Formats: sequence, C-alpha cells, structure tokens
Amino acid sequence: MANAAEILLVEDNPNDAELAIRALKKNNLANNLLHLEDGQEALDYLYNERNEMPKLILMDVKMPRVDGIEVLRKLKSDDKRKIIPVVMLTSSKEDKDIIEAYNLGVNAYIVKPVDFDQFVKAVTQLGFFWMILNQPPQLNKM
Repeated sequence: MANAAEILLVEDNPNDAELAIRALKKNNLANNLLHLEDGQEALDYLYNERNEMPKLILMDVKMPRVDGIEVLRKLKSDDKRKIIPVVMLTSSKEDKDIIEAYNLGVNAYIVKPVDFDQFVKAVTQLGFFWMILNQPPQLNKM
C-alpha cells in the first residue's frame, strides 16, 4: 500500500494541529501521523484504496467543507471503516454535537482544554491509550 498513516489528525486550526503533533512526537507517538485540514481531505484519504486504514482518527467537529460529524456518519456506516477508532478532539461543548457523535458511534469525545499544558497532556494521554494500551483488531484482516 502506498500510504500508511497510523494516526490521522483532521484539524483545520493550524495552532491546535501543531500542538497536537508536537505532543504526540514528544512522546514518540507520531511516527506515522498525517495531518489533514478538513473532512473532505479525510474522506478522500480514507476512501483511496491505495491507503492503509489508520489505527486512530483524531478529528475536530467544526471544519470547512465537510465537518467531523459528517465524516463520522460516513465512516461508521461503512462496514470496512467503522472499526477505526475515532476520537473527536474539539472545542465544541454543544450537547447536540456530543449526542450526535455518540449516536453515530464515536469512540470518545474530548473537549480541547484551553490551557496549553492541559491540551498537551490530553493529547499525550489520548495517543498513549489508543496507540499503546488499546488492543484493536487487525484492520487488514477484516
């Protein structure tokens, strides 16, 4: 396969993306990380058969072109892709976003801490749990 991203970071805010990438790299959790800037780029990547499926998707809710809820809706209704863990990492505390994300099958919904150190800590803990502790099924055996 041409491209193998273990973590797909879908984030339109360049500052938040940079902080997340730095936190993951600092803890050696971002060896194969791909940053995409909106939901359409994520769908293009995930539905390109030349790309391997990521082990984890960290995704914002509010993005241009296609938002995170729509990406989640498409992924979780697709038998081949619904098994990929998706964590919404967003500043949206809106009940409707949280409820809809969980109804669609999101694996976790994390509101981005405003404080820099707390944001780095949250991303580090997410990466550690999903990339080290969690035991996912083998995606290529599905």
